Amino acid sequence: MEKKADLNVELVEQAGAQALLAVYFEFNHLKQLYRQGWLKHGVPREQCESVAEHVLGVALLAWFYTAEGFQPASREKILHMALVHDLGEVYAGDFTPDDRIEPAEKHRRERAGVEQILGRLAGGAEYLALWEEFEAGETIEARLVRQFDRLEMALQAVVYERQGLARLDDFFSSAREAIHMPELARLLAEAQALRA
Repeated sequence: MEKKADLNVELVEQAGAQALLAVYFEFNHLKQLYRQGWLKHGVPREQCESVAEHVLGVALLAWFYTAEGFQPASREKILHMALVHDLGEVYAGDFTPDDRIEPAEKHRRERAGVEQILGRLAGGAEYLALWEEFEAGETIEARLVRQFDRLEMALQAVVYERQGLARLDDFFSSAREAIHMPELARLLAEAQALRA
């Protein structure tokens, strides 16, 4: 797993009495963790986004898209879910399909990380429930965040292609398979038209 730096476990432990500080320092590791799929497709480390940058992109897409009182989904739940959807990667890492890890094992590792992080907070069970809901993908909010997750990935692929860093056809195929909402599918198609 390629990263800019390892998780500073000592800092997390020293902040342990202040749960919010410990959680922040754990989350901060997502700024250090490269999105592995980009690296495996030739995007140089110095230009590769971190998991935290991806999470910000997903949250912004969700926030802007739902700004017009999107119904029947809960905007607040969508935004919160977008913010926690990759939190398990702090400890598990960012796996790609090429890693050939069984989905159940990936889920187990990520859940253990999310429990470790959010277990420090008074409202941790609520946040964990949002993460579990995202993972299950059964509610309208979870399905939307999953589609924002793939749309953000495709939009980042457009940026990388326009920078001449790599040809990223696989990422667009993956996004097309995952995005079912007509408005988001149209956005994806428009973004694909901007490819280099």
